[in-house]
Amino acid sequence: MSDVTSAEATSFWHEVGGRPTFERLVRRFYEGVRTDEVLAPMYPPEDFEGAIQRLTGFLEQYWGGPGTYSQERGHPRLRMRHMPFKVNPDARDRWLAHMRVAVDELELSPLHSEMLWGYLERAAFAMVNTFEA
Repeated sequence: MSDVTSAEATSFWHEVGGRPTFERLVRRFYEGVRTDEVLAPMYPPEDFEGAIQRLTGFLEQYWGGPGTYSQERGHPRLRMRHMPFKVNPDARDRWLAHMRVAVDELELSPLHSEMLWGYLERAAFAMVNTFEA
């Protein structure tokens, strides 16, 4: 018997390859973040793996995969979780630049790529919490 539920089997998450795809996306994204002078300081080096697992879990849950993220962390509350950090337009644009590379390297179908990118772009714009440099 499969570990995939019927809802997961018909989801975007399943269509694009499940957890391995989302883990590749997030690991590639964080490769860029690690060397970014604005974004890297927002992530304690000793917690990069934790950040990778949290973002992977969040994204796979959002896209129809397992609900592990909410089981472990509760409601995502993205804006609240990002309030301790200065997320200005420069940080947003850097985040999007690293994520764009990661999305492109997945080589998803055009439809899947655009669906994923549209969500990531909207989410990044929603996380801006200051216009200070």
